[in-house]
Amino acid sequence: MMYPFMKLNDETEITHSQILEEGGVQKVEVYFERPTENGFDCARAVLPDYKWLKVEGYTQERIDFFDQLLRANAHLFYKYAAQGGVKIA
Repeated sequence: MMYPFMKLNDETEITHSQILEEGGVQKVEVYFERPTENGFDCARAVLPDYKWLKVEGYTQERIDFFDQLLRANAHLFYKYAAQGGVKIA
């Protein structure tokens, strides 16, 4: 299950998984996706390792920005992953 997190000014949509258990470690996968003329730019990272599993179409500068965003919001990704996404009234 993927849950919406936010949409950036450049049309990048950020979504995240539910909590995933792997080897006794709770992980959350975070996806970044932006529409282009020929499909999508996409990137995928996993917390708590901050490891990039896939990057297509984004510059290193943009990935560095996403990495900072992940580090600043990791606690929220875990919180919302555990709750089944952001609860909006």
